[in-house]
Amino acid sequence: MTLLIRVPFTLLRRSQRWSTTAARPYSVMEKPHILALQPGDKSGIHSAFAPIIEKHFTIISNDEFTKDKQRWADKVQAVFVWCAVPKLNRDLLQVLPNLKAVINGGVGVDHLDIPLISSFGVKVTNTPNLVNNATADLGMTLLLASARKVIQGYKTGVSPEITEYVQSEIGYDVSGATLGIIGMGRIGYQVAKRAKGFDMKILYHNRNRRKEAEEKAVGAHYYEKMDDLLRDSDFVMLVVDLSPQTYHLIGKRELSLMKRTATLINISRGLVVDQDALVEVLSTGLIHAAALDVTYPEPLPRDHPLLKLDNVLILPHMGSHTYQTTQVMVERMVANALAILNGQPPLDEVKASK
Repeated sequence: MTLLIRVPFTLLRRSQRWSTTAARPYSVMEKPHILALQPGDKSGIHSAFAPIIEKHFTIISNDEFTKDKQRWADKVQAVFVWCAVPKLNRDLLQVLPNLKAVINGGVGVDHLDIPLISSFGVKVTNTPNLVNNATADLGMTLLLASARKVIQGYKTGVSPEITEYVQSEIGYDVSGATLGIIGMGRIGYQVAKRAKGFDMKILYHNRNRRKEAEEKAVGAHYYEKMDDLLRDSDFVMLVVDLSPQTYHLIGKRELSLMKRTATLINISRGLVVDQDALVEVLSTGLIHAAALDVTYPEPLPRDHPLLKLDNVLILPHMGSHTYQTTQVMVERMVANALAILNGQPPLDEVKASK
């Protein structure tokens, strides 16, 4: 015996719509559109992390957008900025009527005009705290590699012209040396923790002195005057944000205060150092060496005089470039964007200074 159940036509149609929607794969459902460099592009987010973004967003690549702005402009609700690309200027902001968020990968936002972006009613976020360990690790890497002539030693070790080692490259001890940290914020404090493990004497200069317990934990000594720190340090590491106050913070006068055997390490921003002055003091032996993760511009022109000096170690701004750190940065970017698009406060909003 067959039991027949009659379902009203309207209910059947509604049920069919629900089941169809439920059955649609998430990847083909309409997701918010973001403007970003295509993952895997030379300045874009590593392609390994594309699925984290694509799970929640449809990516409109910078190239796609440039070719057909009329098609994509109304769709863009967020811009993901990685390595300061894409550039956010008034012209771009004016053609994105539905833009709600600018999501920056990394801590520094000196490449973003926050007041301008905010004037369009758009929120800005970054990813603080996540890069602290990776950047501090690289700071110590630069210090160690420069002090112990690692690059020069490597070239000697692999050169086809070498038949015997000549002990001409002699470096400096790190253990027991004095490290002066300019900028004892989140990253600077992590540098101090690592330097303590090398039995270094740690000096620091900061806008605000840290708590006594924090100083004792890493054995750090506060210097109210930066000039005094420069005179007393064997290694000087810059870990400050770029601002009008820190632009060319280190110039000819400051470099002249350093020991002739001292090394300058910059893991902050290139414009914190007057590069012309740095070239001069390195060329004349006024200081021993420099180790830089940042320059201005990036990359330097291939004929830049810094690239011709043997006592400079330069990296391509890779302080946070590890798989683990990049993954948590991308996850945080996604979380910030979703919060804003859902009308909720973001985790890491950056507001315009008053």
